[in-house]
Amino acid sequence: MSFGTVCAPGQRYHPAIVAQAAATLSEMYPGRFWLAIGSGEALNEAITGDEWPSKPLRTRRLEESAEVIRQLWSGATVSLKSHVNVARARLYSRPAVAPPLFGAALTPETARWVGRWADGMITVPGPRDAMRATVEAFREGGGIGKPLFLQVALSFAPSQEEAVRAAYDQWRHCVLPPSFLADLSSPGDFDHRSADAAILDVLSRVRTSSQIERHVEWLQADCALGFDRIYLHNVARDHQAAFLEACGMYLIPAIADLSGAP
Repeated sequence: MSFGTVCAPGQRYHPAIVAQAAATLSEMYPGRFWLAIGSGEALNEAITGDEWPSKPLRTRRLEESAEVIRQLWSGATVSLKSHVNVARARLYSRPAVAPPLFGAALTPETARWVGRWADGMITVPGPRDAMRATVEAFREGGGIGKPLFLQVALSFAPSQEEAVRAAYDQWRHCVLPPSFLADLSSPGDFDHRSADAAILDVLSRVRTSSQIERHVEWLQADCALGFDRIYLHNVARDHQAAFLEACGMYLIPAIADLSGAP
Protein backbone atom coordinates (compact mmCIF):
# COMPACT_ATOMS: atom_id res chain seq x y z
CA MET A 1 0.00 0.00 0.00
CA SER A 2 1.38 3.40 -0.94
CA PHE A 3 1.44 6.35 1.44
CA GLY A 4 2.49 9.96 1.37
CA THR A 5 2.35 13.31 3.08
CA VAL A 6 1.64 16.92 2.21
CA CYS A 7 3.79 19.60 3.84
CA ALA A 8 4.97 23.17 3.25
CA PRO A 9 8.77 23.45 3.24
CA GLY A 10 10.41 26.81 3.77
CA GLN A 11 9.35 28.07 7.20
CA ARG A 12 8.38 25.52 9.84
CA TYR A 13 10.15 22.72 7.96
CA HIS A 14 13.44 23.41 6.22
CA PRO A 15 13.49 21.84 2.74
CA ALA A 16 16.72 19.98 3.52
CA ILE A 17 15.03 18.32 6.50
CA VAL A 18 12.02 17.44 4.34
CA ALA A 19 14.36 15.97 1.72
CA GLN A 20 16.17 13.90 4.35
CA ALA A 21 12.95 12.58 5.92
CA ALA A 22 11.47 11.68 2.53
CA ALA A 23 14.69 9.96 1.48
CA THR A 24 14.69 7.91 4.68
CA LEU A 25 11.08 6.81 4.20
CA SER A 26 11.79 5.91 0.58
CA GLU A 27 14.71 3.75 1.67
CA MET A 28 12.59 2.05 4.30
CA TYR A 29 9.61 1.51 1.98
CA PRO A 30 10.92 1.32 -1.61
CA GLY A 31 8.43 2.38 -4.25
CA ARG A 32 5.69 3.13 -1.73
CA PHE A 33 6.25 6.69 -0.51
CA TRP A 34 5.29 9.94 -2.24
CA LEU A 35 5.80 13.54 -1.13
CA ALA A 36 3.57 16.51 -1.91
CA ILE A 37 4.49 20.10 -1.11
CA GLY A 38 2.45 23.30 -1.05
CA SER A 39 2.77 26.95 -0.07
CA GLY A 40 1.19 26.31 3.33
CA GLU A 41 -1.18 27.95 5.79
CA ALA A 42 -0.35 30.32 8.62
CA LEU A 43 -2.14 28.04 11.09
CA ASN A 44 0.66 25.50 10.71
CA GLU A 45 3.66 27.47 9.47
CA ALA A 46 3.58 30.81 11.32
CA ILE A 47 4.41 29.22 14.68
CA THR A 48 8.10 29.99 14.04
CA GLY A 49 7.40 33.66 14.77
CA ASP A 50 8.81 34.71 11.40
CA GLU A 51 6.78 37.02 9.21
CA TRP A 52 4.11 35.18 7.22
CA PRO A 53 4.89 35.93 3.54
CA SER A 54 2.43 36.94 0.86
CA LYS A 55 1.21 34.30 -1.57
CA PRO A 56 3.61 35.36 -4.38
CA LEU A 57 6.57 35.13 -1.99
CA ARG A 58 5.39 31.75 -0.67
CA THR A 59 5.13 30.51 -4.25
CA ARG A 60 8.70 31.54 -5.03
CA ARG A 61 9.89 30.00 -1.78
CA LEU A 62 8.10 26.75 -2.61
CA GLU A 63 9.70 26.52 -6.04
CA GLU A 64 13.14 27.07 -4.49
CA SER A 65 12.38 24.41 -1.89
CA ALA A 66 11.37 21.94 -4.60
CA GLU A 67 14.66 22.54 -6.38
CA VAL A 68 16.65 22.10 -3.15
CA ILE A 69 14.85 18.83 -2.39
CA ARG A 70 15.46 17.47 -5.88
CA GLN A 71 19.14 18.42 -5.85
CA LEU A 72 19.65 16.74 -2.49
CA TRP A 73 17.92 13.59 -3.73
CA SER A 74 20.31 13.59 -6.70
CA GLY A 75 23.35 13.51 -4.40
CA ALA A 76 24.43 17.12 -4.89
CA THR A 77 25.89 19.32 -2.18
CA VAL A 78 23.55 22.31 -2.00
CA SER A 79 24.12 25.90 -0.92
CA LEU A 80 21.60 28.69 -1.45
CA LYS A 81 20.90 32.12 0.00
CA SER A 82 17.53 33.39 -1.13
CA HIS A 83 13.98 32.81 0.10
CA VAL A 84 15.43 29.71 1.78
CA ASN A 85 18.98 29.44 3.03
CA VAL A 86 21.03 26.26 2.67
CA ALA A 87 24.71 25.82 3.53
CA ARG A 88 26.63 22.85 2.08
CA ALA A 89 23.77 20.39 2.67
CA ARG A 90 24.12 16.85 1.43
CA LEU A 91 22.26 13.57 1.90
CA TYR A 92 24.66 10.71 2.52
CA SER A 93 22.01 7.97 2.42
CA ARG A 94 19.64 8.11 -0.52
CA PRO A 95 17.10 5.71 -2.00
CA ALA A 96 17.93 4.04 -5.29
CA VAL A 97 14.93 5.82 -6.81
CA ALA A 98 13.79 9.19 -5.51
CA PRO A 99 10.13 9.43 -4.47
CA PRO A 100 7.73 11.31 -6.74
CA LEU A 101 7.41 14.98 -5.80
CA PHE A 102 3.83 16.25 -6.12
CA GLY A 103 2.54 19.79 -5.97
CA ALA A 104 -0.57 20.74 -4.00
CA ALA A 105 -2.95 23.02 -5.90
CA LEU A 106 -6.38 24.47 -5.12
CA THR A 107 -6.84 26.78 -8.12
CA PRO A 108 -6.29 26.53 -11.89
CA GLU A 109 -3.55 29.17 -11.64
CA THR A 110 -1.56 27.15 -9.12
CA ALA A 111 -2.29 23.90 -10.99
CA ARG A 112 -0.86 25.31 -14.23
CA TRP A 113 2.32 26.35 -12.40
CA VAL A 114 2.57 22.97 -10.63
CA GLY A 115 2.34 21.19 -13.98
CA ARG A 116 5.65 22.75 -14.97
CA TRP A 117 7.82 21.34 -12.16
CA ALA A 118 6.00 18.61 -10.24
CA ASP A 119 5.78 14.86 -10.91
CA GLY A 120 2.04 15.00 -10.21
CA MET A 121 -0.67 17.05 -8.52
CA ILE A 122 -2.86 16.61 -5.46
CA THR A 123 -5.99 18.72 -5.07
CA VAL A 124 -9.40 18.76 -3.37
CA PRO A 125 -12.98 18.54 -4.68
CA GLY A 126 -15.24 21.40 -5.61
CA PRO A 127 -17.91 22.09 -8.21
CA ARG A 128 -17.34 19.83 -11.20
CA ASP A 129 -16.59 22.72 -13.54
CA ALA A 130 -13.98 24.06 -11.13
CA MET A 131 -12.39 20.61 -10.71
CA ARG A 132 -12.27 20.16 -14.47
CA ALA A 133 -10.65 23.58 -14.89
CA THR A 134 -7.97 22.71 -12.32
CA VAL A 135 -7.19 19.38 -13.97
CA GLU A 136 -7.05 20.95 -17.44
CA ALA A 137 -4.80 23.77 -16.21
CA PHE A 138 -2.39 21.23 -14.71
CA ARG A 139 -2.21 19.35 -18.00
CA GLU A 140 -1.81 22.55 -20.02
CA GLY A 141 1.05 23.61 -17.75
CA GLY A 142 3.04 20.45 -18.43
CA GLY A 143 1.16 17.80 -16.48
CA ILE A 144 0.01 15.62 -19.37
CA GLY A 145 0.62 12.00 -18.42
CA LYS A 146 1.44 12.86 -14.81
CA PRO A 147 -0.66 11.32 -11.99
CA LEU A 148 -3.52 13.15 -10.29
CA PHE A 149 -4.42 12.60 -6.63
CA LEU A 150 -7.57 13.83 -4.88
CA GLN A 151 -8.16 14.34 -1.16
CA VAL A 152 -11.89 14.22 -0.44
CA ALA A 153 -13.49 15.61 2.72
CA LEU A 154 -16.87 13.92 3.18
CA SER A 155 -19.43 13.31 5.86
CA PHE A 156 -20.92 9.83 6.20
CA ALA A 157 -23.07 8.82 9.17
CA PRO A 158 -25.97 6.44 9.89
CA SER A 159 -28.54 9.20 9.30
CA GLN A 160 -28.61 12.23 7.02
CA GLU A 161 -29.21 14.48 10.03
CA GLU A 162 -26.04 13.22 11.73
CA ALA A 163 -24.03 13.55 8.53
CA VAL A 164 -25.15 17.15 8.04
CA ARG A 165 -24.47 18.04 11.67
CA ALA A 166 -20.95 16.61 11.48
CA ALA A 167 -20.16 18.38 8.21
CA TYR A 168 -21.19 21.73 9.66
CA ASP A 169 -19.50 21.22 13.03
CA GLN A 170 -16.19 19.92 11.70
CA TRP A 171 -15.75 21.43 8.24
CA ARG A 172 -17.74 24.64 7.85
CA HIS A 173 -14.51 26.62 7.29
CA CYS A 174 -14.59 25.14 3.77
CA VAL A 175 -16.84 28.05 2.74
CA LEU A 176 -13.91 30.46 3.12
CA PRO A 177 -11.75 31.19 0.04
CA PRO A 178 -8.42 29.29 -0.02
CA SER A 179 -6.45 32.53 -0.16
CA PHE A 180 -8.23 33.71 2.99
CA LEU A 181 -7.77 30.39 4.82
CA ALA A 182 -4.03 30.51 4.24
CA ASP A 183 -3.68 33.66 6.37
CA LEU A 184 -5.68 32.51 9.42
CA SER A 185 -3.31 31.69 12.26
CA SER A 186 -5.40 29.92 14.93
CA PRO A 187 -8.31 27.48 15.27
CA GLY A 188 -10.24 30.30 16.91
CA ASP A 189 -9.84 32.39 13.76
CA PHE A 190 -11.25 29.54 11.70
CA ASP A 191 -14.25 29.23 14.01
CA HIS A 192 -14.86 32.97 14.15
CA ARG A 193 -14.62 33.55 10.41
CA SER A 194 -16.95 30.64 9.59
CA ALA A 195 -19.43 31.19 12.45
CA ASP A 196 -22.12 32.50 10.08
CA ALA A 197 -21.59 29.92 7.34
CA ALA A 198 -24.83 28.78 5.74
CA ILE A 199 -25.51 25.05 5.95
CA LEU A 200 -26.27 24.84 2.23
CA ASP A 201 -22.93 26.49 1.42
CA VAL A 202 -21.14 23.90 3.54
CA LEU A 203 -23.07 21.04 1.91
CA SER A 204 -22.12 22.36 -1.53
CA ARG A 205 -18.46 21.78 -0.63
CA VAL A 206 -18.50 18.76 1.70
CA ARG A 207 -19.95 15.58 0.22
CA THR A 208 -22.59 14.76 2.78
CA SER A 209 -24.81 11.68 2.67
CA SER A 210 -25.83 8.75 4.84
CA GLN A 211 -26.10 6.64 1.68
CA ILE A 212 -22.80 5.05 0.60
CA GLU A 213 -24.21 4.71 -2.92
CA ARG A 214 -24.24 8.50 -3.21
CA HIS A 215 -20.56 8.65 -2.26
CA VAL A 216 -19.86 6.01 -4.90
CA GLU A 217 -21.53 8.21 -7.52
CA TRP A 218 -19.38 11.19 -6.54
CA LEU A 219 -16.21 9.09 -6.70
CA GLN A 220 -17.13 7.61 -10.06
CA ALA A 221 -17.38 11.15 -11.40
CA ASP A 222 -13.92 11.86 -9.93
CA CYS A 223 -12.49 8.87 -11.76
CA ALA A 224 -14.02 10.16 -14.99
CA LEU A 225 -12.02 13.39 -14.55
CA GLY A 226 -8.82 11.36 -14.55
CA PHE A 227 -7.85 11.06 -10.89
CA ASP A 228 -5.52 8.11 -10.31
CA ARG A 229 -5.81 7.92 -6.51
CA ILE A 230 -8.50 9.25 -4.19
CA TYR A 231 -7.96 9.65 -0.44
CA LEU A 232 -11.09 9.85 1.71
CA HIS A 233 -11.44 11.82 4.95
CA ASN A 234 -14.73 11.26 6.77
CA VAL A 235 -15.23 14.33 8.97
CA ALA A 236 -18.01 12.58 10.94
CA ARG A 237 -15.58 11.61 13.67
CA ASP A 238 -17.94 9.40 15.66
CA HIS A 239 -18.78 7.11 12.73
CA GLN A 240 -15.43 5.90 11.40
CA ALA A 241 -16.09 2.18 11.98
CA ALA A 242 -19.38 2.30 10.07
CA PHE A 243 -17.69 4.22 7.26
CA LEU A 244 -14.86 1.69 6.95
CA GLU A 245 -17.35 -1.18 6.90
CA ALA A 246 -19.41 0.52 4.18
CA CYS A 247 -16.26 1.19 2.15
CA GLY A 248 -15.21 -2.45 2.36
CA MET A 249 -18.63 -3.81 1.45
CA TYR A 250 -19.78 -1.36 -1.21
CA LEU A 251 -17.51 1.50 -2.12
CA ILE A 252 -14.20 -0.22 -2.89
CA PRO A 253 -15.78 -3.01 -4.99
CA ALA A 254 -17.76 -0.44 -6.99
CA ILE A 255 -14.68 1.65 -7.76
CA ALA A 256 -12.63 -1.49 -8.53
CA ASP A 257 -15.27 -2.57 -11.04
CA LEU A 258 -15.14 0.84 -12.65
CA SER A 259 -11.34 0.88 -12.99
CA GLY A 260 -10.87 -2.79 -13.71
CA ALA A 261 -8.54 -3.11 -10.72
CA PRO A 262 -8.31 -6.43 -8.86
